[in-house]
Amino acid sequence: MFRSMQSLLLGIVALLAVGSAQAENLPDLKGREIVVASENTYPPMQFIDPATGQPAGWEYDAVAEIAKRLNATIAYENLSWDAMIPAISAGEYDMAMNGITIRADRAEKVDFSAPYIRSEMFMLVRADEDRFSRPEEFAANADFLAGAQPGTTPFYVTVYEVLDGDETNPRIKLFETFGAAVQALKTGDVDLVLTDSTGGQGYVTANPDTFKLVGDPMGSEDFGFIFPKGSDLIAPINAAIASLRADGTLEALNKKWFFDYKAAQ
Repeated sequence: MFRSMQSLLLGIVALLAVGSAQAENLPDLKGREIVVASENTYPPMQFIDPATGQPAGWEYDAVAEIAKRLNATIAYENLSWDAMIPAISAGEYDMAMNGITIRADRAEKVDFSAPYIRSEMFMLVRADEDRFSRPEEFAANADFLAGAQPGTTPFYVTVYEVLDGDETNPRIKLFETFGAAVQALKTGDVDLVLTDSTGGQGYVTANPDTFKLVGDPMGSEDFGFIFPKGSDLIAPINAAIASLRADGTLEALNKKWFFDYKAAQ
């Protein structure tokens, strides 16, 4: 017993030493302010906590830890998704976080950080849904409607992998925010919202009697922060992400927000 406890303590000390060494080797931004845009509609990545009325989530915790390790300060600005990539591309903000999928077409306009989380795409439906559980079953019934936010990965997966490849298909109802699409699902205005497992599980965890995820995963996607092209913040942010991964901080955030967090009803 003593030897096992001793080994455990030595392991913890070694892990802390590695984390400390990594933090010491990270770039020092000398208090630099980083202006970060976020939409705050994508739990558990970033959202307005109903218990406090304040922004919260996985990305807020991660960015706070990144800022601490890099000796930077963060100023947040709320920004809609449809304006986010153009605004970052134009240099209006230093960085944005919104559970943003790393994609080649977006990388033509903005630069991405290294990926900090991987997620899979699922079908989010009402908790009592029993008419379909596979994309083929949804597609076969012309009465079923899908909600989506234009320009997002779920929108394109809905168009090209669930339906017929027509981006103007009237079965796709468009909403300005992901949250609005989920609300339409809740009220029965649409029957399906595609989401990555990260955001979808956030809604299911907060509302287990209202929503569920069904079917097999429909591919995977990596999330990254976005920056104006050529930003000098990319290298230090990537170094900080690597340190968070190496010392277990990213896994700790996954546990906190995907398993332990219970949203106020």
